[in-house]
Amino acid sequence: MQVLFASCAGLDVHKKTVVACLMLTQSTGEVRKQVRTFATTTESLLVLADWLTSQQVSHVALESTGIYWRPIFNILEGAFNVVLVNAQHMKAVPGRKTDVKDSEWLADLLRHGLLKASFIPPQSIRDLRDLVRYRKSLIQERTREINRVQKVLETANIKLSSVVSDVVGASGRAMIQALITGEQSPEVLAELARGSLHKKIPQLREALLGRVDAHHQILLSHLLSHVDFLDQAIARLFLQIQPYLRSYDEAVELLVSIPGVAAETAACVLGEIGVDMSCFPSAAHLASWAGLCPGNRESAGKRLSGKTAAGNKRLKAALAEVVWVLAHMKDNYLSAQYHRLARRLGKPKAVIAVAHSLLVIIYHLLRDKQPYQDLGATYFETMDRERVVKGAVRRLQGFGYTVTLQPQEEVGA
Repeated sequence: MQVLFASCAGLDVHKKTVVACLMLTQSTGEVRKQVRTFATTTESLLVLADWLTSQQVSHVALESTGIYWRPIFNILEGAFNVVLVNAQHMKAVPGRKTDVKDSEWLADLLRHGLLKASFIPPQSIRDLRDLVRYRKSLIQERTREINRVQKVLETANIKLSSVVSDVVGASGRAMIQALITGEQSPEVLAELARGSLHKKIPQLREALLGRVDAHHQILLSHLLSHVDFLDQAIARLFLQIQPYLRSYDEAVELLVSIPGVAAETAACVLGEIGVDMSCFPSAAHLASWAGLCPGNRESAGKRLSGKTAAGNKRLKAALAEVVWVLAHMKDNYLSAQYHRLARRLGKPKAVIAVAHSLLVIIYHLLRDKQPYQDLGATYFETMDRERVVKGAVRRLQGFGYTVTLQPQEEVGA
């Protein structure tokens, strides 16, 4: 087998230690191995980098082990070609398994060019990704706290969530605050409804008749305070993200030209895939990396499963949120595609299919630096009409007729 890298190293990464196997190919074809173990502190990793440099190593491979590969990558990124490998892509033959053998296996695969590097965006995108992901974590924590509010209300026989769509909205919050201060009258609580919720005052009176005890008031008070804190943290963090987005104003502007895509979603997408689409050979490759393509499992001519791969779950979730926004629209191509597929395949499959189309659009927008141009809500109807007409013409021509199409208005004239 051809040797691509004469001097390379494989690193078996753990929390406290990293085992490095160095493979040097001599002019005679003989392979010389050196194995050393280093701690994962910065000082020890600098010693590792110096050792690899002294041995004229050009390429280094390491397995993407949780978060533990990040400190090593931070030290080696500028000096070597670092190949981060998915664990599923380099499984060794079952049998004897040690840290030394794992590092040797990595080095041997790298030496012959048999490893496929994972996508690692540049440092600026990685910084943006960390901030955007943390903001998403705060939003998810806020959702969990709101669910806890609903559970406390249920245990107190308050059925507010059955009438009010948002229990921490303006009306819901006012009612919960009144419950915390000791108000028990359903009539008084129902009068706190605002806006269109006034139409549901009779239902609110029934829903707000409960048994709110002192411990319920304590729980609700703490939960609302935490929700307020999270609201402030989410807003403050998004403002702190803005300086990291200024370098990508053009990309953000291109993304928000897509219906349903807001600035927050654009920041999430850029944090996951970056702006340089040359990292992905094609839009299909990007969709496959994100896990938005049908699975490809076949044996003996039988397709076993079409389930999508895990892919990038955060990117998939962000695109799915956009699709749910599009599901409430009726004036653009993507919403028309969703409604068309939802009738035939069901909503979950339609969401994945439209998310795939959305990601393909994003790929081309970022690659070509051109804003989104909507095909219109009637695109599919027009496409179907032309296909039906062409099919009918072909059938008539097959029977030996010469077909000339003339618009109905001209015939009437």
